[in-house]
Parts: sequence; structure tokens; C-alpha cells
Amino acid sequence: MKIEWAPLRVPLARRLQTLAAAFFTYTFFTLPISSCLTVAVLLYYGGLITRSLLVIYFVKMYLDYKKNFGTMEGNGWLFYRSVRKYRNYFPVELVKTAELPANKNYIVASFPHGILGTGTCVNMGMDITNWLELFPHVRPKIGTLDHHFKTPLLRDIVRWWGMVSVSKESLAYLLTKSNDPAHNDNRDGFTSNAVAVLVGGAQEAMDSHPGQYILTLKNRKGFVRMAIRTGSSIVPSFSFGEVDIFDQVANPPDSLLRRFQNVVKKFTGISPLLPKGRGIFNYNYGILPYRRRIVQVVGSPIDVVKSDSPHAEYVDEIHGQVMAALEKMFEQHKEEYIPNSKQIKLVIH
Repeated sequence: MKIEWAPLRVPLARRLQTLAAAFFTYTFFTLPISSCLTVAVLLYYGGLITRSLLVIYFVKMYLDYKKNFGTMEGNGWLFYRSVRKYRNYFPVELVKTAELPANKNYIVASFPHGILGTGTCVNMGMDITNWLELFPHVRPKIGTLDHHFKTPLLRDIVRWWGMVSVSKESLAYLLTKSNDPAHNDNRDGFTSNAVAVLVGGAQEAMDSHPGQYILTLKNRKGFVRMAIRTGSSIVPSFSFGEVDIFDQVANPPDSLLRRFQNVVKKFTGISPLLPKGRGIFNYNYGILPYRRRIVQVVGSPIDVVKSDSPHAEYVDEIHGQVMAALEKMFEQHKEEYIPNSKQIKLVIH
């Protein structure tokens, strides 16, 4: 395929958006390894002061995790959560279809995962300006892998972006917080936590290809049990266009690549994807996402009856409501947000 080069004369605003996309994309893909390598180099080559500071940092990491699983309370530093250029690169939009009263906590069941979960990460993590306007007094958080909060440097960066551990203990900690405005935890004026969970995870990421909306949900019921145990409402959320910003090397279910990805996922929780996108100076080679619109539609909350020991029948009932809500949301909005939508079908595994 012939390389399609970007023109020399491009508005500065678009150049800066591309630079922001490049920075965050390379950060997402390399940060876990680069964080470990940086710490290893500092320990090996650093002097007494450097090593002493690292020991203090490790102790603080441990104490933070023991205290609240590494969670940054409140909304953190809004400077780090107002990255407009990355949002505008695609652009990423947020659509509200129902109120989220700030007198309860929420699990935002987000689909599809795509390669990076970009729509959810932008709206509820990296640029929460639109979220705070649409859902006042509701803190947006994003659940991610627990071991990110045990990795030096990496844990600080994901915390700044409002990410939290998706472990059961961490979710329970956040979803059982008080909604009383007078409580000490709510001195920032926010009385509710909405934690986004990309339910399909690494499995769904492996199925992400342009134009293919394949969800991994039928056997994913842990988020429903967590909602029932904590009394949190479940908010279905669908990001149209999420699967279109990257392609990846073909990995059909029976291929050698998919078998390798499954093995790695089994032991690490991460599927080693081989993304295909554009470059900084060309449009068809590289690992930068394509400039394609993403629209995250936030649905109506599904209320649950709190129970410390959820019955399987009730879990299945709520799970069925989530699946039905996602199917309805997809059919209701696909013509508006998906080009050539008549050819696109929703598949739920």
C-alpha cells in the first residue's frame, strides 16, 4: 500500500491535537514497561539519596494501597483532567439520556472496550469537563487493572486521570461511600461516585475491528453482583465509533496469534494486541488512532435491591436488563452515530 503523507500545510490546532494523540497513545502502550525500567535504572545507577527517596516512595505506595487501594480521593487535580486537545482530535462526545441523581453511587457498565477504551477514558478520566456539566455532583472514576496501582510511577499517572483499581475490594470501597453532603468525604461538593467498568476487558479488546461491535457480556456478571452488594445502580453506556479508531492485525479465534494472546491474557490479564492506525506524518501506517468520531451515550440507571448475598436468579434478572438496555441503545442511536449503520450489527458473546 502506498504511503499517504499528511500535507505540509495543516492548521496549528490540528497539529497540536495530533501531538496530543501521539503523546497519550505512546504513553498508554509503553508506560507499564517504561515505569519499571525507569525505577530499575534509578535503583541500579542512583546514589544513596536517590535510593533512599525511592524506598520512601515505595513505603508510601504500600501505605496508600493499604489505606484505600491507591485511590485518589475526590476528583483529584482538575489540571490533569481537562485535556481538551486529545478530546478534540477524534472528537469524543458525551450524550446524556437520563439524570443521574447524586444521592447514590453508580457502576457505569461501558461498552465496547475497543483497543484502549478511549471514549470512556476521555469523558470520565482525562477531560471530565463535559461530564461535570451534564452530571453535577457525581465524581467520574474509571476502573482499571489492580496491578497498575502496585507499579511505581504508573500508579501515580493513572491516579491523576481518575482511574481506580477494579478489584472487588476497591470497587466496594468507592461504591459504599456516603452520599450525605455533610460527610467528610463530600467536602468537595460531590456526593456520588460513578465508576466506569469496561466489562468486556481484554477479551473484548481482541475482538475489536472497525465496523464490528462484538461485546463480551453474556458470562460477565461480577459487576452485577457488585452493584447488588453495594446497592449501586447500573448505568449502561455505549461508545459509538470506539471500534473504528484502530484496526489490529487479523486474529481470528482459531489463529496462532489469538491462541498466544489468550495465553498471555490468562496469566497477566492483558491481551498483547498489535494495533494498526496512522502515523504522525502519514495517514495509513503507525499506531496512532485514526481521527474518527466517538460518541459515548450514557443510558438510564438500572436500580437494584441491595443484598449482601445476591441470589443467582436476581443477578440473572438484572444482567438481562443490562443486555436489553444495551441492545435498545444500539438500535436507537446507531443511525445517528454510525456511518452506513444498516450494515452494522451488534453481537453479544
